[in-house]
Amino acid sequence: MELLAALLTLAFQAMVPITLAAIGEIFSERAGVVNIGLEGLMVISAFFAVVGAKGTGDPWIGLVCGLGAGVVVGLIHGLISVYLRGDQVISGVGINLLGLGLVGSGMVALWGGPLQLPAALQVPSLPAPWGRVSPIFIVMLLLAAFTWWLLFRTALGLRVRAVGENPAPADVAGIRVERLRFGAVIYGAFLGGLAGAFFSLDWTHTITKTLPAERGFIALANVVFSKLNPLLALLGGFIFGFFDALSFWVSNVPGINRFVPWQFVRMIPYVATLLVLMGAIGRARFPQALGRPYWRE
Repeated sequence: MELLAALLTLAFQAMVPITLAAIGEIFSERAGVVNIGLEGLMVISAFFAVVGAKGTGDPWIGLVCGLGAGVVVGLIHGLISVYLRGDQVISGVGINLLGLGLVGSGMVALWGGPLQLPAALQVPSLPAPWGRVSPIFIVMLLLAAFTWWLLFRTALGLRVRAVGENPAPADVAGIRVERLRFGAVIYGAFLGGLAGAFFSLDWTHTITKTLPAERGFIALANVVFSKLNPLLALLGGFIFGFFDALSFWVSNVPGINRFVPWQFVRMIPYVATLLVLMGAIGRARFPQALGRPYWRE
C-alpha cells in the first residue's frame, strides 16, 4: 500500500503538465490552429515563473508571471498563425528554439546557471488520502471539466468547432473566424503556461533549459490519444504520468543500475507513449481545417 501511494503521488504529479498542455492544445486544435511549440512554451513559462518568484519572494506571484509568459507566447503564435497566416508548424518550431535559447542564456545571465528553488518559493501542497497533492492538480481537474463543457455544451464551443471544421460557412454565418481562432490559441497557451509554472514552482523546484524533457511532445501524443476530448486527456495524462512515475521508482530501486543503465529505465514513459500512439493513431478525427490559415474571399 505504501508503494502504491508513492506511485500514485508521483503519477498525479507527472500527469499535471502533460494534461494541462494537452487540454490547451485540444481547444486550440478544435479551432483549427496547431501548436507544436508546447515544449518551448512550457520552459519559457517555467523560467519566468521562477523570475517572478525570486523577484518578489512569493510563489503565487511567480505563478502569475508564468501564466503571463505563456499568454505572451500564445499572442506571438496566434499573431503569426491567424492574422499573418504563417505556417503554424514553423511557428511552433520557432517557439521551441526560442525557449532553448532564451532560458539557457537567461539562467546564465541571472543566476550563473540552473537554479534550485528554496522551500519558501515553492507552491505548498495539500493533504490527500494517498499523501500530498498539488493545488494545481485540483485546478487541472476543474479545467478539464470546464473545457469539455465549454466545447460541447455551449454556443461558444459550437462556434469554435465550426471555425476549425469549415471556417468559410462560419464566416458567412457571421462568426468572426480570426477572433475565435486567436482566442483559442491564447486559452491554449494560458494552460501551457500553467503547466510550465507547475514544473518549476511545484514539481521539480528547479529551472533548466531542458526542464520539460520532451513532455511537450508527450502532451501532443495525448491530444491524439484523447481524440481531442478534454476529459479523455485526463486518462491519457494519467497513463503517461504513471509510466513516468514508474520509471523514477524503478531507477531508485537499490541495485537496479548494476543491471540496467538508468538511461534505459527513463525511456519507459517514452516507449509507453509510442505504444499507446500505435493503438490510437488513425482513430482520432481532427478538424478538416486544422493547420490551414483562413483567407476571406
